Amino acid sequence: MRTFVSFVLGLFVVLMTACEPPQPAAPTQVTVFAAASTTDVMREAGRRFETKTGTKVVFSFDSSSNLAKQIKIGSPANVFISADQKWMDDVAAADAIRPETRQDLLANDLVMIAPAGKQFDVQPAKDFDFAARLPQVKRIAVGDPSHVPAGRYAQQALESLGWWKTLQPFLMPAQDVRAALRLVEIGEADAGIVYSTDARQSEKVVVVARFHSELHEPIHYPVALCKDSPAAAQFVAFLSTAEMTEVFQTAGFRVLQSPKGR
Repeated sequence: MRTFVSFVLGLFVVLMTACEPPQPAAPTQVTVFAAASTTDVMREAGRRFETKTGTKVVFSFDSSSNLAKQIKIGSPANVFISADQKWMDDVAAADAIRPETRQDLLANDLVMIAPAGKQFDVQPAKDFDFAARLPQVKRIAVGDPSHVPAGRYAQQALESLGWWKTLQPFLMPAQDVRAALRLVEIGEADAGIVYSTDARQSEKVVVVARFHSELHEPIHYPVALCKDSPAAAQFVAFLSTAEMTEVFQTAGFRVLQSPKGR
């Protein structure tokens, strides 16, 4: 009798469980660590990708160096987008990316900016004496050259022009290129050296000079998967579509990957 009762109770539990409505699956999520200079276009990419696939994209924007350090200590990034090769090489050396997924996605240019309404004439040439010709420029915002890619490119350009030693005392190192942009926007700096895409999205600054690409290393943005994830791989593939190519080009980036349809 006891066995029969146990059987009935067990059958009852099974039937009740079968009648319960299915629980919704947890939404898929992709975590992307991306260079600060890609903030606007990557947020747009995330919005479009989520609309198309239902997969939520969560971003962490910072200098490439800070992101690389976080990835190396185990931060849960699925995708890393760096503003230079150096910090992608750094995480690759730590076996923190899937090397076979690495590819160069975007390219950018370096410019000098000034607060809107306070522009000045400057020629990025070796025979231009910056300090003598522009005595009013005493504070120049840059990403910290010791670890921020934009700052390192700026240092390379200034060294190529022979301006580095003269202008180094005037530099205001910032934690990332967007922070350097903000210093110029609020008038804390008389000038700044940032990416052309940063200047393009701000109405509070004007471009006063463009640095020739031969003055510094190529400004390329590599992307790679940090962990195996079908959703993350799908997001990276989406970045190379014709749809996103249009978004990147409108923002001023040069696209290094051929579009792969819509």
